[in-house]
Amino acid sequence: MSDKIYEYKDDQDWYIGKWTDFNAVTAMASILEGDSELQLLKEELTALLAQEEKGFAITVIKKTSDFRLISFAVDMIASETKRPLKVTQHQGAVLVSEKDKLLLVHLPKGGTGLTKFFGDRNQSLGDTILIATHNEGKTKEFRQLFAQLGLKVENLNQYPDLPEVEETGLTFEENARLKAETIAKQTGKIVLADDSGLKVDILGGLPGVWSARFSGADATDQSNNAKLLHELAMVFDLKKRSAQFHTTLVAAKTGKESLVVEADWPGYIALEPRGENGFGYDPLFIVGETGKTSAELTAQEKNEISHRGQAVKKLMEAFPAWLNTHLS
Repeated sequence: MSDKIYEYKDDQDWYIGKWTDFNAVTAMASILEGDSELQLLKEELTALLAQEEKGFAITVIKKTSDFRLISFAVDMIASETKRPLKVTQHQGAVLVSEKDKLLLVHLPKGGTGLTKFFGDRNQSLGDTILIATHNEGKTKEFRQLFAQLGLKVENLNQYPDLPEVEETGLTFEENARLKAETIAKQTGKIVLADDSGLKVDILGGLPGVWSARFSGADATDQSNNAKLLHELAMVFDLKKRSAQFHTTLVAAKTGKESLVVEADWPGYIALEPRGENGFGYDPLFIVGETGKTSAELTAQEKNEISHRGQAVKKLMEAFPAWLNTHLS
């Protein structure tokens, strides 16, 4: 019997598990009072172990997501038994499969419509999230993240006939909402969109939502950086050149309240560009008190601490509960 202790913990869910001689799911009293499905979940998961001599013991300390709990249990079972078990989501239901065999379907409370669940019989099972970008690099990053949630990822390159969404909002959230909610209506997909930019305090938050076109309609990274340095030409005190990179992420599905997360990355605007990495304003953005510009960081260093990196971490913590709560 394995002595390994398994644990999953974020702001909304917390589980601890162990491989043992019996199957059990226990929980804090407050959870048991509000969730009558834990016994059903235990019975469904036990069915996966019909041929196994051992079982799982899981303690639930916090729970908002059936998907997250099932994924935790299945990951533990797969690790201990070396079975190629896979967890996906489809129209609010949680599916567990092994190779080409469907082993478990856990339905949301109240069930789900037959037509909605089966839809076009030529479609494969598994929900899809559409990232509102043509950037394959960004798509690859999100594909790796959402694979952990059993979701397939597409981007706008797979929808060439979709019209461009004009970003007419005055805030990052308004622009991200415009993209996510408009494309969600057009496609019927779950859509994730982002809007990011640089805010310079002494300029009243500019360039802000106009970061990409700060120097005009035909702006380039070089012309935007030159304009920013021009605007700050008479500001010599670094502390007065404080700024923040900002990202807002919006996940949308038609008829549902959108999920919004955001993050800021504080720093200062350098007196001259430095560094060869990154893009946009990275050569001018001094990261916090490090003295280094964003363009002097490696891609891995930047992704771990940047505004976008922070926002993605928040998104991945909130997304499972949002998906289960809002899919109907």
